[in-house]
Amino acid sequence: MPFDQPGRFWRGNLHTHSTASDGQRTPEEVCGLYAEAGYDFLALTDHFLAHYGFPLVDTGPFRTSTFTTILGAELHAGVTELGGPWHILAVGLPLDFAPSTPAETGPQIAQRALAAGAFVAVAHPQWYTLTEADALSLGPVHAVETYNATSADYNDRDDSLYMLDLLCSRGHRYFALATDDAHFNPARHDAMRGWVWVKSETLAPDALLAALKAGHYYSSTGPQIHDIQVKPGVSVTVRCSPAARVFVTGALWAAVSVAGHGLTQAELSLQTFASPYCRVTVRDEYGRRAWSNPIWFD
Repeated sequence: MPFDQPGRFWRGNLHTHSTASDGQRTPEEVCGLYAEAGYDFLALTDHFLAHYGFPLVDTGPFRTSTFTTILGAELHAGVTELGGPWHILAVGLPLDFAPSTPAETGPQIAQRALAAGAFVAVAHPQWYTLTEADALSLGPVHAVETYNATSADYNDRDDSLYMLDLLCSRGHRYFALATDDAHFNPARHDAMRGWVWVKSETLAPDALLAALKAGHYYSSTGPQIHDIQVKPGVSVTVRCSPAARVFVTGALWAAVSVAGHGLTQAELSLQTFASPYCRVTVRDEYGRRAWSNPIWFD
C-alpha cells in the first residue's frame, strides 16, 4: 500500500488524447489545462495507429518545476474475443517504441510495452465488452482501468470494477486505475473526472512510474484517502476526506461498510470477512468515490 511509503501524494491523469490523434486540443494545450487545474502530472496517450502516424508525443517541453509528464500511448493491435479492436493503455514508453504490424495481436503488443518498461493497463473493459479471457490473454499487465470518464457520456459504461473483482476473485492480482480518457469533445464531460494519487518521494517521471508499477497509489473521482491500516482477520482502519460511507469489499459477497455524515475515520471488522483480499472504497455525499488497490492478506 502507498500510505506507509516515503514521500507525498501527487495527482495525475494517465489517459488523455490530443490533436495528435482524435482529441480536440493540442498537446501543449492539454498539458496546460491539467497544470492549471492543479494536477501534478499527466500522461498523453494518443491512439498509436497508422491512421495517425503512430504518435508517441514528446511532452517533455511542457514540463515545469511543478508539473511533469510521462510518455505513453493507447495501443491497438489485432482483435478481441468478440471482434473489437484492442485498446491497451501503456504509460512510460520510450519515444522509439516500434509501430504495430498487421500481424501483431493485442497480447503481443502488450508484452512489447511491458518489455519496454511501461506501466500497462487493460483499458476501459466495460466500454467495449472485453471478456475475462481477453484480460487474461494480455499476461502480467499491471492494472484494470476501473473508471473511464469519457465512457460516462459516450455509452454509460464508465465503471469496470466488476472486471477487477472477477479477476481478483479468481486469484489474479491487478491494480485499479481511474482515468479521464479525455478527448475534450464538447458533447461529453471527459476531463478532470478520474485520476490517481501516486505516493513518491519526487515528481520525477521515473519515480512516478516506479510507484505506479509497485501499486503505490489509489484512484479517485473526488474523495481523498489519507491512510489505510489493515490487521488481517481483525479490522481495517481508514482515514479520509469527509465521506458518507466507507466500504471494505472482497471476493463474492464479502463486504462491510459504515455510514455517517462527514465521516473522516472508520474502523471496519474483518472477523467474518471471507475473502483472500479486500479493497477500500470511500464514497462522499455526492456519490463520488475513491478506492484503494486490492489488498491481499498474505
